Amino acid sequence: MEKIKLTIENHIATVTINRPDQLNCFDLDALTQLEEVVDGIKLDRDVRVVIVTGAGEKSFSAGADLKERRTLSEKEVRRNVSMIRNVFTKIEELPQPTIAAINGYALGGGLELALACDFRIAVNEATVALTEVSWGIIPGAGGTQRLSRLIGISKAKELIFTARKINANQAYDLGIVNKVVEREQLLAAAVELAEEIIKNAPLAVIQAKYAIHYGSNVDLNTGLAIESKAYEVIIPTKDRVEALEAFKEKRPPNFRGE
Repeated sequence: MEKIKLTIENHIATVTINRPDQLNCFDLDALTQLEEVVDGIKLDRDVRVVIVTGAGEKSFSAGADLKERRTLSEKEVRRNVSMIRNVFTKIEELPQPTIAAINGYALGGGLELALACDFRIAVNEATVALTEVSWGIIPGAGGTQRLSRLIGISKAKELIFTARKINANQAYDLGIVNKVVEREQLLAAAVELAEEIIKNAPLAVIQAKYAIHYGSNVDLNTGLAIESKAYEVIIPTKDRVEALEAFKEKRPPNFRGE
C-alpha cells in the first residue's frame, strides 16, 4: 500500500499521508516513504511549493502508530523517534515553502509535522494538541522547540504540560494556524496561497526562506549577515534582470527559476 502519496501539478507538490483507517498515523514504513518523497522534492526544481495533508476527512495525522509502538523494543522506539524527528527536520529545511492543510486531528506527531511546515491552514472541525505527556512521553519530533518559538514559551508550556486539545479557532488565536476555513475550501485555500507564492521569483523565495529560517534564532548582526549572503546569491540571477525588464516594459515578469 502506498502510505504516502505524491502528486505534482503546476509547480505544486501535494504530499498526502494515506492511512485514513489508522488516522494517518506514522509507522516505520510510512516514515520511510515520507523521507523518500521529501528527499525527491528537495531536488526537484519544478516544485515551487509543497502542500502536506492527510487522506480522508477525520485526521491530518494522529502522530505515531501506537499499535506498532507497543510491539517495539526500547532500541526500536529510539530508532523510530530519531527517524520521525529527522524526517520532520528535512521538511522544515526544504528550500520550497511548505503548507500544512490540516483536515482533521493533528495530534502529537501530527501537530509536530504541521509545525515543521511554514504555514498551517485548518478546517473548522480540526483539533490540535501535543498529547505526549498523557502517554508518559514528551513531544520528540520538534514539538517542544517549534511550538515555543511559534507562540512563546509560556503558552507552549501550558499546552504541552496539560496535553490540552484545542479547536481550530483557538489555534488561530494562539498563532498556531494561519487561517481557518470550511472543509470544502481547505485544499483550494492551500492552493491559493501556493499560487500567490509561485507568482514570484522562485530563487528569491528560496533565499528569503533560507534567510528567515537560519537568521531567526541568532543575534541580529548574525541574522543580517545571513540575509546579506542570501541576497548575494540572487544578484547574478536571470530572474532579477527579468523583473527589471518587465518593470521597464510594463508587463508581468516571466520567472524561470534561473
